Amino acid sequence: MDELICLSCEKPLTRDDIGFHKKMVNRGAEEFMCIDCLCDYFGITREKADEMIEKFKSMGCSMFN
Repeated sequence: MDELICLSCEKPLTRDDIGFHKKMVNRGAEEFMCIDCLCDYFGITREKADEMIEKFKSMGCSMFN
């Protein structure tokens, strides 16, 4: 599989980047933005995004497996 990159900044994506994009934008997405670019898009801080991701993970959200 080819390495996935952010649609906006072209940085390589992590599992958390992909999971956060799916959770916040579109569960069926096949192209993704990184967490930092999503933070800019939604007007939230990186710290808030990290808190949200940890909460989703603790709730057992399948998009972060």
